[in-house]
Amino acid sequence: MNAVNFFSFSGTVIAIEDFMAGNGEGCQQLMSVQNEQGEVVNFVITPMTYFVDHAMVLIGDRVTGYYDGDAPAILIYPPQYQALVIVKESPYQNVKVGYFDNQLVSSDGELMLNLSPYTAIILRNGQPFTRYPANRNLIVIYSSSTRSIPAQTTPSAVIVWC
Repeated sequence: MNAVNFFSFSGTVIAIEDFMAGNGEGCQQLMSVQNEQGEVVNFVITPMTYFVDHAMVLIGDRVTGYYDGDAPAILIYPPQYQALVIVKESPYQNVKVGYFDNQLVSSDGELMLNLSPYTAIILRNGQPFTRYPANRNLIVIYSSSTRSIPAQTTPSAVIVWC
């Protein structure tokens, strides 16, 4: 399994418009996100972009967009990236997107997962994932974590990015 080098950008959605690309008219959108420093990133939203909790995102919402930092990107301003995952901010949950090793520690060393029998482990399509989710790209949804290094959490859901 190849680890995706997930990069992220967080901010407020300032525009959403149709993005014309080939025959997919109406199937792709361009979502413009501006952070507190005034920097803007345009995310290309495709039918393959995963929206955590299938959240509907509107102008004015705070989001974090994740993209492959190793994928080729066109050199324009503002930068434009194909969004792999979009997370709409919520005060009730935290989300971590990244590669988790055989000990379920994220590649940046910031989060360690402690799975419980109540942790839903599913695929992006909502179907159960029946194996141990180690050494994979994961979308982790959790409410709280310890203040240790790495922080530890018992997630409510783990979405396996196959």
